[in-house]
Formats: sequence, structure tokens, C-alpha cells
Amino acid sequence: MPRIKQFVSFLSIILFLGASPAFAKEDTPETLDGTTKVSAEKLIEVLQSSPDLVVIDSRKPSDRAKGFIEGSVALPNTDTNEASLASNIKSKTTPIAFYCNGIKCGRSYAAAKIALGLGYTNIYWFRGGWDEWTQKGLPVMKN
Repeated sequence: MPRIKQFVSFLSIILFLGASPAFAKEDTPETLDGTTKVSAEKLIEVLQSSPDLVVIDSRKPSDRAKGFIEGSVALPNTDTNEASLASNIKSKTTPIAFYCNGIKCGRSYAAAKIALGLGYTNIYWFRGGWDEWTQKGLPVMKN
């Protein structure tokens, strides 16, 4: 038990000093070649101007259960493949937007790379994802 208390104390000191523990996630890259990076506001603009846009929520089901962008399709990056994309997207030129939890979450980045590799050509990447969406107080849906 004393070791657990030591670890908790150590972790508290690290967090208090603002240092990141070794297991902290790194930011995703700033850009992804072949995609258009969008902010929350730009995603709304694209939604309004492209009614056929398919918004893909690349997060885990447990994250989606906490809320999601209205109209988004639940498709975790681990389930993103040729068949799952084809069943949700009309053609390889249909506009698609991928999002996940935010800049420290690589799920949308990974899913967008898969789509690129499969020949999809009209891809938007909402790098800020759920974190940006909720920080800006934009509407969310819950099951």
C-alpha cells in the first residue's frame, strides 16, 4: 500500500508542476496530405453547402455514448475498411468528414488515411474533433 501512495503523490506533483507523464498522448500531425483540415465552423459551412457530406465519428462506442455530432455515422477507426466505408458512402467522390476526440486522439487521422488509401478523394479532417466542438458549445446529440 505505501507504494501506491508514493505513486499517487508522485503523479500529483507531476500534474501540479504541469509536466506530462510519460504515458500522455502526443498531438496528431497538423495536416494530413490528401485531406482538407477543417475547424468546427468550417465543418458547419461544409455541412450547409454539401448536403451529401457524410460525417464519420471515428471514436469508440464508449466515447460516442457521451455524445456526438448530429447526423454523424458511428464508425470507429478500428472498423474502418473498404466494406464499411462503401456501406456508408455513395461513391469515392462523396464528401466525407472524419472526427474523433481531438488533437490527442489519432482515430480520425487513422480512418482518413484508410479512406485515402482506398481511393476516396473528397476528405475533410476535423482535427479538433469532439473537444473543439464541445468547447465551442455547439449542439450535441446523445442516445
